[in-house]
Amino acid sequence: MAISRVKVTDAAVIIINKLKRANGELMFHQSGGCCDGSSPMCFAKGDFIIGSSDVWLGQIHGCDFFMSEDQFEYWKHTQLTIDVTPGRGASFSLEIPLGIRFFIRSRLFELEELDQLTPVQVGPIKV
Repeated sequence: MAISRVKVTDAAVIIINKLKRANGELMFHQSGGCCDGSSPMCFAKGDFIIGSSDVWLGQIHGCDFFMSEDQFEYWKHTQLTIDVTPGRGASFSLEIPLGIRFFIRSRLFELEELDQLTPVQVGPIKV
C-alpha cells in the first residue's frame, strides 16, 4: 500500500467540510513564495491556476493538494499533515474569515517508507 505524502487532521476536516458547503469543491496549494507562502492555502477548485512547475502531492479529504516544485525539493522527504489553528493569516485562503488558518506539521519519512510513497505528478495538471 502506498504511503500518502499529505494527510489531514480531524480538526482540519471539520473546516474543509464547512468550506465545501459554502464554496463547492476545493483545492490546496502551497507555494514557496513570501508572505503566507509557508501556509497551505485553500481555494475553490479552479480559482487558482496550476502551473507547469507545480507538483501534485495527493488529496486530503477529497481535495487536490499542490506545491511549487521548488518548495517540493525541500519537503520531498517529509510527510505533511494539514491542521488548523486559531489566528488570521494574510492570504486569500478561504478559511481566513473564520478566524483560523491552515498550517502544516511535518515528519521525515523513515528510510523504509521512501520506496512506498505515492508518486507525485508535475504540471501542467488538469484539475
